[in-house]
Amino acid sequence: MERAYHFAFRAHEGQVRLSGEPFFVHPLAVAHIVADLRMDEVTIAAALLHDVLEDSDVTEEALQREFGDEVTRLVQGVTKLNVGFSYTSKEEAQVENYRRLFVAMAEDVRVIIIKLADRLHNMRTLKYQNRQKKEEIARETLEIFAPIAHRLGMYAMQVELENLSLFFLDPEAYCAIQRGVERLKAEREAQIEEAKRQIAERLKRAGIEGEIQSRFKHIYSIYNKLRRQNLNLEDLPDLIALRVIVRTVEECYAVLGIVHSLWNPIEGRFKDYIAVPKSNMYQSLHTTVIGPKGLPMEVQIRTWDMHQVAEYGIAAHWKYKEGKTQETDNGFD
Repeated sequence: MERAYHFAFRAHEGQVRLSGEPFFVHPLAVAHIVADLRMDEVTIAAALLHDVLEDSDVTEEALQREFGDEVTRLVQGVTKLNVGFSYTSKEEAQVENYRRLFVAMAEDVRVIIIKLADRLHNMRTLKYQNRQKKEEIARETLEIFAPIAHRLGMYAMQVELENLSLFFLDPEAYCAIQRGVERLKAEREAQIEEAKRQIAERLKRAGIEGEIQSRFKHIYSIYNKLRRQNLNLEDLPDLIALRVIVRTVEECYAVLGIVHSLWNPIEGRFKDYIAVPKSNMYQSLHTTVIGPKGLPMEVQIRTWDMHQVAEYGIAAHWKYKEGKTQETDNGFD
């Protein structure tokens, strides 16, 4: 990784981004995103180098001599996705074709992961583009890249891509929802904390070690639901969710029993994604209950392993693939 860092720094020396920052800030940020996904060192090195073939004088032969076949193949894969990839149609069928092409072009899923990280950093810095370019890139992100992140189970990345896209496509709606969520957080904080306290007390009594988290539905998801169902923000039954993370599958079902003994479940709002996982490997128990002071809230229950997959998807599995178990958690510390 250190060699890749210095190689990429030299390759991009003198280049600048629209923000005025040195171009190298971009591959470094992409590598950080990939490292946060706990990918292997080869993938992080390729992330640092992902633009050298396209945006510098570095040749494939020079890259091969310096870093070998695997890194070169990943960088070539990302470059192929950059070159000749154009988004011209808004028709649903055409978008689907582009999604399939995108995945088919990647012989190694790590290429897709680097490309998603590349797009995420570009979205984070999109404000420096002109208005038309912002909207084009945001729409492409929303209709192609975010769904790919979803298919790979990379929830955290999907959410950020969707929210950033909405911010640039409909900033007025984004800000209105954001203000509404902040207001409801303040209004309902006491009920949320009371629900967490009651669950924690019952877990302790049952001898179950677990972590209880709370979250509000993310902005783009709220935006979609409000439009589809013609509801007010306050009326969304899954606006607030508690997440209980425990050690074993058996404890997941025990927690479900505890939650249903505390509060009445809402009919038709229970999903067992442990017994029947989603196609993107997601597993959890979902139930919606009438919580403290009549507050509807969703409760998600999962193990720590399920939580890693829920957040990082295919990336969570990669270090176990083909016997690769090397930890890279601290590779960028």
